[in-house]
Amino acid sequence: MATLPLLKFSYLVEWGGERVGFTEVTGIESSTEPIEYREGSTPVASKLKMPGMITYSNITLKRGTFAQDSEFHRWFATHQFNSTERRDLTIKLLNDALEPVMTWRAMNCFVVKYTASELKADTNEVAVEAIEVATDRMELMEN
Repeated sequence: MATLPLLKFSYLVEWGGERVGFTEVTGIESSTEPIEYREGSTPVASKLKMPGMITYSNITLKRGTFAQDSEFHRWFATHQFNSTERRDLTIKLLNDALEPVMTWRAMNCFVVKYTASELKADTNEVAVEAIEVATDRMELMEN
């Protein structure tokens, strides 16, 4: 039987032990900054490259807007200068049996941006709100 790539439409997100439904999750990304170095007596006119610090992209979470549920805005509102509520996020990609096959854990996340739904009188769409969170560290967990 041929092995097929994973489908991306079945996933779940947990924060603080609570499962939250999202329509879109983007920004699960990390990169390493290269450090360039050249010693003055090196006979070659090029720099040596070494791996530097790892940086993590902000994660954007989008979901439908629900009456009487302002958790996104409440989390954002905890922000004060150099002090905010931090949460760990767990993002699980599920297979067709709804079992996790890949799990990312983002640690010490805090909201850096809250976006309310765009309001348009001439459309027939669901109101979608979004938060963008920064993270200190992200890891791919073993399943």
